[in-house]
Amino acid sequence: MSPDPSSRLEARGLTLGYDGRAVVEDLTLAVPDGRITTVIGPNGCGKSTLLRGLGRLLRPMAGTVTLDGVPLSRLSTRRVAQLLAVLPQSHTAPEGLTVADLVSRGRHPRQRWYQQFSRADENAVRRALEATGVAEFADTPVDELSGGQSQRAWISLTLVQDTDILLLDEPTTYLDLAHQVEILELVHRLNRELGRTVVMVLHDISLAARFSDHLVAMDAGRVVAQGSPGEVVTEELLERVFGLRARIVPEPTSGRPHVIPLSRTAVG
Repeated sequence: MSPDPSSRLEARGLTLGYDGRAVVEDLTLAVPDGRITTVIGPNGCGKSTLLRGLGRLLRPMAGTVTLDGVPLSRLSTRRVAQLLAVLPQSHTAPEGLTVADLVSRGRHPRQRWYQQFSRADENAVRRALEATGVAEFADTPVDELSGGQSQRAWISLTLVQDTDILLLDEPTTYLDLAHQVEILELVHRLNRELGRTVVMVLHDISLAARFSDHLVAMDAGRVVAQGSPGEVVTEELLERVFGLRARIVPEPTSGRPHVIPLSRTAVG
């Protein structure tokens, strides 16, 4: 397969797994530059595993992940962290660590052993806190923040790395609906205003359709559909992949597909 000229980050024949057991198999994917791509699929289908592979947090069993045509395996850890930032599904901060101290750790890939925290680093931290709306909590311990505030702080940590690509694994996990929308509006703004390419994993299909430019539907470790939300979110796909009978209606504000569940059906 020839490279997609509009994609810097690609997976080719990618197989990923744990303890010798494949979870993602022979997957090929080109991430559209400058857009928001969201991976959807049932539990256990390999969504988070794929994101870990794209971020070089998991070594491929076969195939490659390339960035600008270069396999990630050939790049140093520091260089990878300068090119893409990853927000894992689970993250914890040491007790008492302030928001500013947390975010400042994202500057480590940009520093050298002979250069401590600089004015440029301070400015980068300030910009990241302002972009995510948590500047007022700079001196607040992370463990004292609300769920939505905490997630904004962690997104600041990825943003301060000054990478063009953000990989976000379920950034709305454990948040109520209002905070889910708040976080996704933030991600949308970071993409539109700062031009960051975003790849994220979401469970809520309606929210994924509303806030994404490109959807990738997975099942059993493979891509079964990809394209615009209108192309991917169909009643047939929901029944085939999720075992869910549903109706698709236009979301009132955007016209994007909105899922109305009807009943669970047998799969297989």
